[in-house]
Amino acid sequence: MAFGGLDKKSGGQPMADINMTPLIDVMLVLLVIFIITAPLFTHAIRLDLPKVASQPARETPQTITLSIDDADKLFWNDTPVTFDQMRARFADAARSAQKPELHLRASSATRYDVIAQVMGAAQQAGVERIGFVTQPAKPQAPVPAQ
Repeated sequence: MAFGGLDKKSGGQPMADINMTPLIDVMLVLLVIFIITAPLFTHAIRLDLPKVASQPARETPQTITLSIDDADKLFWNDTPVTFDQMRARFADAARSAQKPELHLRASSATRYDVIAQVMGAAQQAGVERIGFVTQPAKPQAPVPAQ
């Protein structure tokens, strides 16, 4: 942007300074846009966890399968247990030399409160590896070509 000045003393030399005002205005507008839109990216995304396509979980010798049905009843490796029995079994399993892995199978109708209590009891006992078991998604039928 080399415009000649209106000043007669400079001898008609082009002005060598860059006008920073438009650049600063654009920068401030972009800053305001980013400040306004940044909080919009922090919202949680709704997920439907029970219907996820995943690979089968590997079974290890120290795997605990804890199932929770619709009535919030607990099953430790297909054996019905109460919350107190579950806590005692977690404590026993955590004392073993090899730390067990918990596979949590919860019905889609199970309340989050029950799942949170089970996970809290497992972590208090020292079980650190917890995984959710899901049903594989049904493959969609191919659409016939027309």
